Amino acid sequence: MNLRNVLVPVAAIVIFGLLWELLVWANGWPNYVMASPSDLPPAYARYWDLFIVMGWQTLWRTVVGLLLAIAFGVFLGMIMGFSRTMRDALYPLLVGFNAIPKATVVPIVALLFVGDHNFNTILIAFMISFFPIAVSVSIGLSTLEPEYRDILASLGASKTKIFWKIALPKTLPEFFGALKVAVTLAFIGTNLMEIVSPHGRGLGALFDSGKTNSDYPLMFAVLIALALMGIVLYYVVVALEKIFAGWAERSPSY
Repeated sequence: MNLRNVLVPVAAIVIFGLLWELLVWANGWPNYVMASPSDLPPAYARYWDLFIVMGWQTLWRTVVGLLLAIAFGVFLGMIMGFSRTMRDALYPLLVGFNAIPKATVVPIVALLFVGDHNFNTILIAFMISFFPIAVSVSIGLSTLEPEYRDILASLGASKTKIFWKIALPKTLPEFFGALKVAVTLAFIGTNLMEIVSPHGRGLGALFDSGKTNSDYPLMFAVLIALALMGIVLYYVVVALEKIFAGWAERSPSY
């Protein structure tokens, strides 16, 4: 990673913060209408211990839900990628399931698993993030050129070896592209459960506490903390992509 890859995102975040501060100042909004970036440091200083504890609760449940989504999404994508019958059968079900607003599913899950706060939060994070992974793996495998399979098969390669040597590497760019989307979706799922079905855990519960007490700087501080956690996890995926699928990256011509 060169210096430009660090400076450009940091500069973009700083410019965004300055524009946000300017917008609040130009409109004369008090912090109970719209908090500004300058209102956030006091909120972090006042509630730093809660941010650490509840931020960790949100992070680990999001990561566990995402890992489950990866395992299930890859498995489902393989089934649909290698079988046209299964692809035709499962795609309508997946699209229909994904079209259901997950905010309406949260109360159902909360009622089904009353008291299992960790489980139902992880479940929602999983349910909301596996879809793009399954679709990307399915598309990557289903578009594998048959010539490769025929050549390797004629050379005596088994289906397992064809999968590991050709099919799996070919799907990696699509997989990591979907994983970048799934990271943000997993955070959305976690916080949906923490806010819609509050149980006093996670940054969603801290946001809900700020809303109840009309502490708008705290609410915006939670939102920014979630954004920063999502950015960090996104760059973890980017680093893994460079390790395992760096060969697919094309250098820009300008």
